[in-house]
Amino acid sequence: MYDICCIGHITHDKVVTTKSVVHMAGGTSFYFSNAIRNMHIKYTLVTALSRKDIHFVSDLRAKGIDVNVLPSTYTVYFENIYSGNMDHRTQRVPQTADPFTVEQLVDVQAKIFHLGPLLAHDIPVELIKDLASRGIVSLDVQGYLRKVENEKVLAIDWTDKREALPYIDILKANEFEMEVLTGVKDVREGAKILTDWGVKEVVITLGSQGSVLYKDDVFYEIPAFLPKTIEDATGCGDTYMAGYLYQRLQGAALQDAGEFAAAMATIKIESSGPFTGSKEDVVKMAAHGRKVMAVNI
Repeated sequence: MYDICCIGHITHDKVVTTKSVVHMAGGTSFYFSNAIRNMHIKYTLVTALSRKDIHFVSDLRAKGIDVNVLPSTYTVYFENIYSGNMDHRTQRVPQTADPFTVEQLVDVQAKIFHLGPLLAHDIPVELIKDLASRGIVSLDVQGYLRKVENEKVLAIDWTDKREALPYIDILKANEFEMEVLTGVKDVREGAKILTDWGVKEVVITLGSQGSVLYKDDVFYEIPAFLPKTIEDATGCGDTYMAGYLYQRLQGAALQDAGEFAAAMATIKIESSGPFTGSKEDVVKMAAHGRKVMAVNI
């Protein structure tokens, strides 16, 4: 029995700029795994990728991360091409991975299953229902809101949301994803709609404006922490959820879990690549970091 099991594809990311071409691992499962490994719990990652990209898994295992690799014809491949202006990006997805199935996960037991789909077809509703019968289900919803068509990423609504959401205990979305799901911009109204649809605990991240949690008709406003520098925001949401789920697993109250998660995300954004800090680093940031409270949430 694991404390937390993350289910999601590791991506092969190709980043092309005017100065270089870099290949690296990525995806929700990659950043979440790197962050949670420092929290001293029994953790496993279930992922799927092609044989030629198995070195990404070897790198995680070398860090002490338990990884269960399922076969896939291809690895999810994201190609990000930047012009001289780094704000302008052209994204292609030349290949996608095979979806996960109920049969593949039948023997995996965990207290919390954290789902990190990257694309709409990655984790079918049948698997969500099956996992919900065995443990708490946490979901980062972003992948259900995008699909690939002719190698382009298209924004979509989640077709099966009303069927799936009653089986989701904890749902994480940013404010834009919340709006797509619910049709409203107001964070509090959106959180209420999601709970009306069956979600037990809602996590809405707002970037530099902090985050909002909602459970049992109570809102919790979580401040952001002011970083010393901003180096790399990639994977901040995944790092936040690693900290949040770790704290909730330990029995922490929502406010405390949210502030721990926010502090962890701030440490992540101060350096490139995945989170490499310790629990002690996060506790120190949460206790002494400069908080930035959001306005008019």
